[in-house]
Amino acid sequence: MQVTELLGYVSNLLLQEADPGFISTLQQYFIDGGDFMWAILACLLLGLAFSFERLWTLTRASMNTRKFIVEVKEALDKGGVPEAIKVCENTRGSIASVFHAGLLRADEGIEAAEKAIMAYGAIEMGFLERGLIWISTFITIAPMLGFTGTVAGMILAFDAIAEAAQISPAVVASGISVALLTTLFGLVVAIILQIFYNYLVAKVDSLVNDMEE
Repeated sequence: MQVTELLGYVSNLLLQEADPGFISTLQQYFIDGGDFMWAILACLLLGLAFSFERLWTLTRASMNTRKFIVEVKEALDKGGVPEAIKVCENTRGSIASVFHAGLLRADEGIEAAEKAIMAYGAIEMGFLERGLIWISTFITIAPMLGFTGTVAGMILAFDAIAEAAQISPAVVASGISVALLTTLFGLVVAIILQIFYNYLVAKVDSLVNDMEE
């Protein structure tokens, strides 16, 4: 939650510091881009929503692995498996959940504990990666929507040439300019979401490596 609040604060600060002329120009470009701009904006908002949700979830799943292992060992020495299970139950994070699954099967032998850890580790990996496919989807769709809007705009530009019965820069320039706006916005959205996606994938890989270790 603190990360989300921080991002919201930074966004508000940037909007306050931004040049009003720049914002009005950006709004005008958005309007000139046509209906496809709304679809691209939807990709941005949905992609950011999934990104912030994953960021919050992965932040909660992170923990100090070395410190936790020491606490579990101390609990085992002090009160045995039941005491170690209590430590896992009171600790937030994927690694604690995997430890908890193994300790619950500890009385059945090492092989049973290992199988429980492997099975629950796979479940935790799926939980950590959940939602990333949607971010990847929006990264792909946003530029495609931009290119589609550009093609539609080019068709309108050529229709304007046909109606004017002449090739004039004044006739073509405005149509092409509007057409290229969708591509620009689509690429910008894809770049923003790609940065979030790469960071989240790196975060998941780090957590998975800790669980495997």
